[in-house]
Amino acid sequence: QLQLVESGGGLVQPGGSLRLSCAASGDTIVGRRIGWFRQAPGKEREGVSCISSSGNIIHYADSVKGRFTISRDNANQMVYLQMNGLKPEDTAVYYCAAQRPSAMSTIQTMCTMTTPPNYWGQGTQVTVSS
Repeated sequence: QLQLVESGGGLVQPGGSLRLSCAASGDTIVGRRIGWFRQAPGKEREGVSCISSSGNIIHYADSVKGRFTISRDNANQMVYLQMNGLKPEDTAVYYCAAQRPSAMSTIQTMCTMTTPPNYWGQGTQVTVSS
C-alpha cells in the first residue's frame, strides 16, 4: 500500500517561499501521477499542481501559475512543491496525492478532482501571514 508523508509546511510572511516535500513508502511512485492539493478552512479541497508519471505533463491551477513549481524524483520516491511569492490566500492544509493512470483520467481531471487520486497523505499546514 502506497503511503505518502508531507513535510515542509509552516508560517511564512507574504512574499516568502516554502518548499513542500512528499515522501513515498510502501510502494513506488513510478508509473503514478502525483499531485498537490490544498484545503482552506470552510472551503473545498482543490488541486494546486499535478505531474504525470513521466514528469513531462504538468498542470497548475491558475491561482498559482508562475509562483509554484512541482517536481518529482522517482529514484528517491520524492515529490516537491516549490512555492514562491506566497500570498495570504495560499493559507491551507496541503496534501500530496497519487493516482494510477487510466484511460478514464488525465492530469487535468486528477487536478480538478473530477477523477480524484487514489492515495492521500495526511497533510501539512501552510500559513501565510504577517
